[in-house]
This record gives sequence, C-alpha cells and structure tokens, in this order.
Amino acid sequence: MPFAIALAVVVIELTPLHFLYTGPMLTATPALAAVTMGPKGTISAAAFALAVSVTTATYNEAWGSQMVYTNFLAVFVVSVAAVMGSSAVRTLREKELHQVRRIAVAAQEVLLHPVPPRLGPVRAASMYLAAETGAQIGGDLYEAVQTRYGVRMIVGDVRGKGLPAVRAAAAVLGAFRESVHYEDDLVEVINHCAAALRRGDAVPGAVDQDVLLEGFVTAVVAQVPDTHEVQLVNRGHPPPLVLRQGTVQALMPTSPFPPLGLEDLIIGPPGKTDSYPFAPGDRLLLHTDGVIEARNRDNEFFPLPEAMEELHTRTPHEFLEQLHQGLIRHTDGRLADDVAMILVDRLAEEAGAAAAPSGDRRH
Repeated sequence: MPFAIALAVVVIELTPLHFLYTGPMLTATPALAAVTMGPKGTISAAAFALAVSVTTATYNEAWGSQMVYTNFLAVFVVSVAAVMGSSAVRTLREKELHQVRRIAVAAQEVLLHPVPPRLGPVRAASMYLAAETGAQIGGDLYEAVQTRYGVRMIVGDVRGKGLPAVRAAAAVLGAFRESVHYEDDLVEVINHCAAALRRGDAVPGAVDQDVLLEGFVTAVVAQVPDTHEVQLVNRGHPPPLVLRQGTVQALMPTSPFPPLGLEDLIIGPPGKTDSYPFAPGDRLLLHTDGVIEARNRDNEFFPLPEAMEELHTRTPHEFLEQLHQGLIRHTDGRLADDVAMILVDRLAEEAGAAAAPSGDRRH
C-alpha cells in the first residue's frame, strides 16, 4: 500500500492532473509502512517517497517554492518517527515471542522428557521436530522408561493440532508413565492409555465437538527385555523399523488394531503382544508418520529405510541428527507434520549389565 500510494503520486504529478496537491499522500507513505513492514521496509518507503518528491519537483520546475520544502520537511519528520516507532514495536514483539518460546520450551520439558543415552541393555536417543514455525510442542509424543520388565517405550501421534492435541498427548503419556511400572502385559499398558484418553474426552467442554467425534491417537508400545527380542503392541501406528546387518525390516503387527479412541471398532478378543528378534548390534527406530510422509517438491516421500541403511555406523544421537538434516533437505525446510522418533541400539549382555543399576540386574 505505501508504494502504491507513492506510484499514484508519480502518475498525478507527471500528467495533467498535477494541479492536485499530493504532499499529504507522500507524507503518509512511511507512516503506513511502519505498520507492517518493519524498520527496513519503512526506510525503503521513506526513501522512495523522497525520490518521488525530488523527481516531481524537478519535472514540474517547482524548486524554490515553499510548498516543496514543506513537503520535504514533512516527509523527513514522519519518516524518522515511523522508523523509531517501527523499531520499538519490533523490539516489543521479539521480547514477547522470546517469552512465549521460553514457556513452550518449559512445557516441552515437562511433557516430553529427553530419553537417557543409556537404558539397561540399550543405547537410546530421541528427537522431536514441530512442523509449525516457532512451535516447540504439538501432537506427537514419545517416552522411554527402564522398568523391572525391561526398557519400555511409546511413540504416538495425536490427530489434530493445537491445545486439544497437546492435552491428548499429555493424557496418554501420563497413563503410560504410571502403568508401565506395574503392568506386566503391554496390552494392559496401552489399554490404560486408551482409558486415560476416554476420561479426558468425557470432561464436559474440555474438548471441541469435532475433536471428540473424530479424534484418535495412533501409538506403538515397545519393550526390550533381557532376552534378545523386542515386544510390540501396535494401535494403528506406522510399524517400527529394525536395522540388522545393514538391512532394514518393518515390524508389521500380526493382528492390526485401530488407534486409541476408536475402541468401538474392535471386534473379538483383545490384542496380543508381538515378539521379534532383537539381538546385540540391532537398531530399532520408533517414529511417527511425519517422517515417512515428508514430501519433496516432486511429491516424493522421504526414503526412511534407505536413510537408515546409509547411517548404520552412526551413534544413536548422530543418527537422529543426520536424519533430521536429511528431512530438512528433502522438504526444503518445510515439514508438513510433526516428527517424533526414538532410536535404540541393543547392546551385548556385558555392556548392558555394566550400564544397569544393581537393582535392575537382580530383576
């Protein structure tokens, strides 16, 4: 708008319409620019307005008249005030944004704990990437806990965005962190998560009606016991990937079940725990669909299995960092969905025993 006004002044002054007085229009140019364009944009608009004033005064041979110098003075004064005001507003907004981000980081640390680098028989690492610019938390969730039954993990994805998704993620994580220590069956652990989600939805007014009717959470719960296996319960989530001797394999569920929140669709007996080989040297990746559904400009999905095979020599932390960079390059820095990942390496018995506390070794 400021530049459009300045161009309109040029048209008026260089045509037979130049009898119209355009000084107030040019004076308003930097003031309007200060509203939305920031200090640099305001300076550009002010410089353009001054250039227009010089051009029109020269073209109309108006140099020496009091009106020309009055216009110059008015544009200069308004420009200085506009730049100062724009800088002050920008500083205030940056302070507010910094405070909001600090609050978001604190909320993320409460909701999503960083995974320890060593958990019993495994080395571990985790990563969370929010798709929304400036956001720190969203609807994806993860957790890894060492228990008497082994290392237990969960990765999930809440349908939807915003605060309802964060509330659902908090309910599922809270139920997992509590039940994971006393339920010996993984199916019961994930049933507690589903019950917590239903309790949250039952609170009047706590959840929007659209979210209540269509909301659900996909999740996969994994357990790495002392034996050379990994046990999984999958509720509508992308299957985990295991990297063994440089080759990636998807751990598909033997009896697929719907996501949490859609228990009415379950017909027949409850689900069961699936077991898969997980020997020392194997690597397991639990992830959300934000990884495998990330697309580039050619609408091609991110090749996660190939990326895992290329990074098989990296440590868990380095692996996730390299995977992060690969996602950014693949999507040109524009993630369409949140990303949550947990990566674990199965250690040899001696290494796992050395890393575990004495109480865990007794178990």
